[in-house]
Amino acid sequence: MRLLIVAVGQKVPDWAQTAWDDYAKRFPHELKVELKTVKTEPRGSKTVDQLYAAERKRIEEAIPKGTRIVALDERGTNLRTTALAERLTEWQLGGGDVALVIGGPDGLDPEFRQAAHERIRLSDLTLPHAMVRVLLIEQLYRAWSINANHPYHRE
Repeated sequence: MRLLIVAVGQKVPDWAQTAWDDYAKRFPHELKVELKTVKTEPRGSKTVDQLYAAERKRIEEAIPKGTRIVALDERGTNLRTTALAERLTEWQLGGGDVALVIGGPDGLDPEFRQAAHERIRLSDLTLPHAMVRVLLIEQLYRAWSINANHPYHRE
C-alpha cells in the first residue's frame, strides 16, 4: 500500500523538509509514503473559484485513478491518534492506495472536498502548510507504530 500525500505548494523551509525526510524513512517497505507537490496558482487578480479550479486540476492530475482520497479539511472529522491508527488499518485492508490532500492558501475546492471519500482535520488551530506536512507524516507514522505495537507511541 502507498500513502500519497498531495500538497499544494512546492517550497518549504529546510526544517520542514528535514523533518519530512526523517519520518518518511521510518516507514516499512510495505507502507510506502510519497509526497507529491502541486503548484500553487498565482493569486494576482483571479477569483477564488478560478484559483480552486486551477489547483483542483493539478491535484487530480497528481492522484492515480482508483486511489482513495482523504481531504484534509478544517470541517472534517476530528480524529484521535488511535482512531487514525484504526483508519490506517482499514485503508491497508482495503488494498488500494490512499491520497491525503493538503490544500493551498485558500483551502480545497468545495466540490473536491465533498467528492473525497473522507474528510479529516488535524487540528482546531490554523497551521502553516509546512507544519501540516510534518504533523501529518508524524501522525501517520505514529498510527503505524500503534498498529505494529512499536514503542514509539505511549498512552
